[in-house]
Amino acid sequence: MQKNQIQKYYYGFQFFRDFCFFGGVLIPFFTQWAGISMFQVQFLQSWFMFWNFILEVPTGVVADYFGRKKSVMLGLIFFGIGILIYGIIPSFYMFLLCEFILALGVSLMSGADKALFFDSLKEIGEEKESKKLFGKAHSWKLIALLVSAPIGSLIGSKVGLNIPMLLSSIPIFIAFLFISRFKEPKQYEREDEGKRYFQIFTQGIKFVKNNDFIRRLSLNGILINSAGYFIIWLYQPMLSKLDIPIIYFGYFHALLVLVQVIVSSNFGFFEKKFGFNNYLKFSSIMVLGFFLLVVLMPNIFTAILLIIFAGGFGLTHLEFVYAHLNENIPSNMRATILSTVGLFSSLFLFVVNPIVGFLADRSVILAFGIISLLPMVSLAFKTRKQS
Repeated sequence: MQKNQIQKYYYGFQFFRDFCFFGGVLIPFFTQWAGISMFQVQFLQSWFMFWNFILEVPTGVVADYFGRKKSVMLGLIFFGIGILIYGIIPSFYMFLLCEFILALGVSLMSGADKALFFDSLKEIGEEKESKKLFGKAHSWKLIALLVSAPIGSLIGSKVGLNIPMLLSSIPIFIAFLFISRFKEPKQYEREDEGKRYFQIFTQGIKFVKNNDFIRRLSLNGILINSAGYFIIWLYQPMLSKLDIPIIYFGYFHALLVLVQVIVSSNFGFFEKKFGFNNYLKFSSIMVLGFFLLVVLMPNIFTAILLIIFAGGFGLTHLEFVYAHLNENIPSNMRATILSTVGLFSSLFLFVVNPIVGFLADRSVILAFGIISLLPMVSLAFKTRKQS
């Protein structure tokens, strides 16, 4: 395969896999069409995280022993099936099955897609370009999210809230066609998945525990990222309380994606202007400040400010932290430590998701108020960059 073919197929896969019409009507789909509570919605997210964690090892074996291409294709099939069932049967218990199927699909694709792309580049001697090309691929993913959300909210408001979910299976099928055009490359690295995860739990945890800077920086990233994560799940219930029509929800979702692109593209500028330690504080204060603003004055203007500033800085904060963790971790342990931080982040959300859902059923503003404790706690921890 030539470089331009590899890029075209992988970018096409990234774009159509994330071309999800349901993003702009996600909460109305659950609460209005399916009639389930916010507690149940957030329980489903924890259920997904649980199975995604459990399935990571066995699905990694599939990728390593049967090929990355086959693993990604199989993952897309399960992902598409999960979405289709989701849009047909409005039942919490059926949704539990769907989340298991989706977790199976995601875990089959997790890592295998990037390995397929990298190994394909390595086979033609272009692996040095991988960092730049991965960045372009991520841009295509963000473009897909920007475009699909407004279309989905329009369809959902005019035709039915489950229709965007059903239609999202079409781009998944197109993504399948793109990935099927790949030629399975030589697998340059083959490792035992069970051993890899054992190393994550032992070496990774030990390293984080014994390194004060890494521990504090990781905790900072997890807390702020978690606060940003809940904006995704709570801004739509807040808009509903403010009587904003569903047809506009997709534009708010697109705005949330756009501000992440702007902030993450300017990490260098922010760090140069504020310095590393002050940027961490600034980002935390922005999240905290606009959470509290919405709690004190819930209206459409403060909702937009929350999405722009708390969403923009909160949802990109962990990526900034990862970049600096990379600089302070030995190269032979980098993947293990970053995986450890990711696992702790998922574990934290696994526990907190149902609690936030329970609070949101009583009051969305109350939920925002409680979540504001996360950036508050992060500000209590001093994080000094090692020289």
